[in-house]
Formats: sequence, structure tokens, C-alpha cells
Amino acid sequence: MRNWVGTSMLAIGGSAIALASAAAAQDRAAEGLDGELPMDSIVVTGVPATYTNNAVTEPMALQQTPITSPLAQIDNLPGVNVQEGDTFGFDDWSTSVSIRGFQTNLGTQEIGMTIDGLPNGGSNYGGGAKANRYIDTMNIGGVAVSQGTADIGSLSNEALGGTINFMTSDPLRERRIRFSASAGEFDALRFYTRYDTGDLGGVRAWISASHQEATDHVTETAQNQRDHLAAKFVTDGPVRLTGYASYDDTHEDNYDQVYSAEQFAQNPDSDGLTGEWVGIPYIDQVYRRAWSTLRENVFTYLKAEADLGSLALNGAGYYHHNHGRGDWVPPYIVDVTDDGAGNPESELVGNGTVDGGAPRGQIYYVDGSGRALAPFAGCTASLTFPYGGTSFGGYDPACYPAGAVPVQSYRHTHYDRDRYGVTADGAWTADLSATVTNTLRAGLWYEDGERSEWRNWHQLVDARVGPDFENTPYWTQYSREFPQSTFKWWVEDQVAFGPLTVTGGIKQFQNDIERNDVFGQSASTSLDTKSDVLLSGGVRFDLTRDLQLFGGYAENYRALTDAVLENPAADFSELEPETSENWEGGVRFNNGLVQASATYFNTVFDNRVVFIGPGTAAGQDYLGGENGTYFNVGGIDSEGVELLLAARLTDTVSVYGSYTHIDATYRGSGDTSGDEALNLTPGNRVAGIPKNMLVASADYDDDRLRAGLSAKMTGERWVDAANTFLADDYVTLDAYVGVRGEAIGELLRGIDLSLVVNNLLDEDHIAGISGNAAWIGAPRTVVATATLDF
Repeated sequence: MRNWVGTSMLAIGGSAIALASAAAAQDRAAEGLDGELPMDSIVVTGVPATYTNNAVTEPMALQQTPITSPLAQIDNLPGVNVQEGDTFGFDDWSTSVSIRGFQTNLGTQEIGMTIDGLPNGGSNYGGGAKANRYIDTMNIGGVAVSQGTADIGSLSNEALGGTINFMTSDPLRERRIRFSASAGEFDALRFYTRYDTGDLGGVRAWISASHQEATDHVTETAQNQRDHLAAKFVTDGPVRLTGYASYDDTHEDNYDQVYSAEQFAQNPDSDGLTGEWVGIPYIDQVYRRAWSTLRENVFTYLKAEADLGSLALNGAGYYHHNHGRGDWVPPYIVDVTDDGAGNPESELVGNGTVDGGAPRGQIYYVDGSGRALAPFAGCTASLTFPYGGTSFGGYDPACYPAGAVPVQSYRHTHYDRDRYGVTADGAWTADLSATVTNTLRAGLWYEDGERSEWRNWHQLVDARVGPDFENTPYWTQYSREFPQSTFKWWVEDQVAFGPLTVTGGIKQFQNDIERNDVFGQSASTSLDTKSDVLLSGGVRFDLTRDLQLFGGYAENYRALTDAVLENPAADFSELEPETSENWEGGVRFNNGLVQASATYFNTVFDNRVVFIGPGTAAGQDYLGGENGTYFNVGGIDSEGVELLLAARLTDTVSVYGSYTHIDATYRGSGDTSGDEALNLTPGNRVAGIPKNMLVASADYDDDRLRAGLSAKMTGERWVDAANTFLADDYVTLDAYVGVRGEAIGELLRGIDLSLVVNNLLDEDHIAGISGNAAWIGAPRTVVATATLDF
């Protein structure tokens, strides 16, 4: 029987987050095997720490296709809920992750993410990047989730409610070339290749490349595609070096939200975007191919780890470049130049780019000479779509004389970011007596960088025909730079008294941000925030070798980000950083055949910063900032329980189940008028957080044939803070089957065939939630994959 638990641990960046995946793959390769992870090589219940932590098992990964975002792999873990508007996770705009009472989505980022233990730079839409921008699904070596108090050394400015660490797989010890191809519904197509050098005298490396594409699941007109290149090396010896580099180029066409239960019930398969251009700007503002996210990300690091007996030292340096834009097609041209009465509009005749300045109005239709037209006096529009239609005659071609020419803009919001950082940490272990062992850990993290953002407005070449736009913008609305830096220090001491382990630590953050207006339209300003010295600690008591009690407490912090500086008119003088206090306690059991845990958690989240976005049921505010406005609105109280059970029934059959109950409610800001303005009622349940989640799965693997079925029940969720729009509970089933070539014949050895079906019963449901609105969930999706190793 294969080792189900796995005994090797891989420490990432000095963090106590650890699991066996990479070591297991190396061990199998060294034994002349295929390098694949054994079915349950990852410890589901995590490492024996003073806090809750779980890790993705291989069956959880097998339930997702290679095309699917890596985020989907953690969805079955206790306390975790991953919602993506696109069936393959192609739309970052609609992606939402919640852990206990905390969320990361379009409007807020409260959960930390790291790549091989290093910071991802934030998960926000404008300048941030989630794990799917850094790592290819087939290069994942494991995913570890710390749901609550987390490790004190986690490198994130957003880890109010835990950390997700995505780990790249280590190079194999035996040389291998891998080719993989996937095809599925919604024109899904993917090609992947990876070359492992094997052991080259103490150095191992791999290099990989992939291309994938798909359309959307509503109109099936989106042009989504992603190209990804990556490489990694490791060295053996007294000082272990690890280097990694990745390049990711993504084009995603977005989904729109639904704003009421009635809208969803009327057509649960539509998000309101269109797949055909009709030549009426008011309608074409929701043309899907013009709602786009374009991103390029380059990420690289070099790490060194030295084991000097009682002293372990780790250091790393990293660099990340992010460049991209977000697209919309507002149904007008912005009038930014006074051309005088009766003259052609300069925005339409190619007179160059106007930098900055305030808009004078909007131009909707023009005559053949480019002169702006006014709608007939008293004319009321008869347009009924989108956003419930409009009565404003300026949008309706019927309110203009024959021959009137529609005009429209293509709006690009550009994002550019460079950041670089260094980390260093160490651990000194000493035996104070025969039964007492002390481990002192300490670390530093410094990051510096700059984010730039500017917005261009381009004229459509011919709004009657399609969304092609002039390369030269007629207006650059703004251009701003945000230099910023982060510094964190931490110290932790752990003492083991036989079966009792006690841990205590402190940490502190310093974050400095500036805003420089390139056009000089607003004054430069800065925002410096420094956390209090934050406390953490915990205990673990080993009742037996297999049974542990644990409990922990941590104070966490999320710095104010540059998003609060994006609106020059905003008053952020009273805005305070978000903080949280996390308590948890429980019991975990692991005897190699059965793993189980039960955890109670209680969280107090203060100074909650709320995002109010420009999108509403009445349409989009294209001239406003895409990142809206931010407010402190009190906080959230959250408590609940998490249960987990995993067991191997036979050498080939295993089962897994988890249950989560979360009671998350809002606390008011103390300002009744402010709470009312935000439709926030203290005591209401937190939008986007299900009260109950239940997962059950069964898996079979005999080394040749594998199959599995998983079901997840997601309970009711409120979509809005006012608790007026309720998303019903639902159940989704995922299934997979795979066969290794040798099961068919020896000539097929090295070939692997698999089929994955997500949302097997084609359940209609609401997926991600943000900004008092929601995205529809993806329908049933089938993908087949063939992999060849030699």
C-alpha cells in the first residue's frame, strides 16, 4: 500500500506552511517511477501546527481540468468557497474567494496569496495578480491553505483571514519530456509541454510552455486566450538554491453582473452582454468582446536555504512586472475641447490627444461633417436594453434626423507595475533539557516598487460597423504614479515541553504610498500607515502520536492600498487600515489511514474598508474611477466550525468529506446615517458568505484506472449588504475518469487519458458576489486531456 500520509515536508520561505507533494514526486522519480504524485500523498489536515491548515490532495486537483484556474483546486477544503464566473476561470473580474468570513473579489482583498511562499503583490484587479498569473496548472506542486491565524512569517499585506500558498513542483531527478493536449466545450483548447533535465550532478531544472483558449459560456463569442512560459531549477548541497521565472500573457473577455433575484430568475443563463454588434452605441456598450482584461506578468525569484545544524537560514530576492489594461465601450464621445458653434468636433477629426482636463459633455450623434447633433426637442428614447433601457433621447437614433452618424468610444484603463523585494528569515533550535526544546524564528521582508495608471479614450472608426478604434487616443483622462514600499519584521519563539508546544510571536508592518499626478491636475500626496505590534500565539498538545489538540490567536492587518488615492477628490484623512483578531481551537487526528479534524473559530474584523463600485443596475459610470470609492464601515463578527474527515477504505478507494458552518454578520460604523447610505444594517449577514457548506467525494485509483465523484453544497448567500437579494443554495457535482496507457497495452505506456466533467447536473446558480451584485455560475463543462511522457 502506498504511503497515504507522506512523511517529507517542504518548508517554504521559512514558513511553517508545509506539505509533501514536491518531495513525493522526487521520491517516485528517484525510484524510477513516472514522477506523478501518489493519489493521497498530501496531508489533507496539514502540518501539526497551533493553527488550522489544510492542503489540496491529488483527487481535488484531478476534479479540475488543466485549463481551469489553479484557484479551483482549493474549493473543497473546509471554510473555503471559490466562485468564478467563467467555467475555466478566464475572467479575473468575476473571480471570488472566501475563507470563513473573509473575501477576495473585485471589491475587496482580505486573503493573502503567495507563490512558493513569496508575495503575489496583491489580488486586486488594477495592478494585482492572483495565482493563475504566476503558475501553470500542470506545474503546481501543491496548495496549502491556512484558514485563520496562519503562520507569522506569511508574506502578504492582505492576510486578514488566512493565506493561500501555491507551490511550483520541483524538477524531477530523472529526465522526462511531457506533452499534453486538452479539448472541451466552449471551444476550449490547450497545449502544454515541459522538459525536465533530470539530475545534472547536483542541479535539476525544467522548462515549460503552454497555450490555452476558450470562449464564454453565455454568448460563446469571447476570445479568451493565455500563453505561459516558465522555468525552474534547484541545486543540492549544503546551500540549496532555487530559481523560478514565469511569463504570462492573458486576454480575457469579461462577464457582467446580475443585480436582482428577479433578473436572475428571468434568465439564469444570461449575464446581459451581447455577442453581436448592432450599430446603436447604447446597446453596443454591452458588447462582450469590448469588455476585456489584458495582462502580462513576469515573475522571477532566487532563493537560498542553508541547514547549519541547529541554525536554518533562508533568503530570497524577487521581481514582478505587471502590465495590462481594462476595456469598455462607452456609448458616446467625451467632449473635451471647445471647438466653437457649428465646427466639426476635434475629437473626431484626428487633432491629436488632449492630456487631462475636465469633460465638457458628451457627443452621441454627428452629421456627415463631424458636427455634433442634438436630439429632437422633447424626444423620448424607446430603447429597452440594456440596464432596463433609457428615456434619454440622446441615445436613440430615432431622435435624430436621417443620416445621423453614431459615435462611440473605446476606453482603455492602463495598469503598469514593477516591484522587487527581499526576504530573510532564520530559525535557531536548542535543546534546553532532555524534554524541552526551544526554537526561535525571526524574519524580515522589504518590498519597493511603483504602480502607474492612466486612462485613454479612443474614437471608434465607425460605430455603425464594429468596435475597431483609432490607435491615437483623443483624450487621456488622467495619468498617475504610485511609488510604494512595504517593510515587515517578525519574531516568534516556540517551546516544546514533551507533548506540549507553546508558541508566541510579534510582527509589525510599515507601508508607505505616494501619488504623483503626471498632468499636475491634483496635488501630490502620500499615505503612510504603520500597524501596531501585532501579537500571535498558540498551543498544541499531543494526546497521542496520532491525536492533537491545538489553539491559536493572531492579530492580523491589511494596509491601506494605493486604490484609496486614485480619486483625487476623496478624503482619506479618517480612513483607517483594516485589522482582525482571530481565535481558533480544535482537534486533529491522523494515523495514516484516517485523517480528521474539528475546528472552532471566532473572528473580530475592525475598520472594514468597503468598495463602492461604479456599476449599478442603472448602468456603468464610465467617466468615474473603475475602482470606485472606499469607506470604513464598522466591521464583521464571524464564528463557526469546520469538520473534516478523510479515509482510505482499501488500497484503491478513498473518501473525503468536510462541513463548514459560518455565522458572519456586520457591525455598524456607529454612524447611523453612514450605515443607511451604504444600505448596511448591523446584524445583517455578510454578503457573499454561505452559512453552510458540505463536501463529499469518493475516489478510486489502482495505478492504471482512476475515477472520482465529488459533490459540494453551497448554502444560501446574501448578495447585498441590505440582505434583500438572496442567492439560493445549490449543489454541484464534479466527476473525472482517467486511464494510463499500460492498462490498454504496453505500446501505450507513458500515455495518460482523462475526462473531467464539472457541474455534472448542469445546475443553474449564482457564482461570485461583489458590490451588491453577482455573476451567474458556469454550466456543465466537459474536457478531455491526453498526456504523453517519454
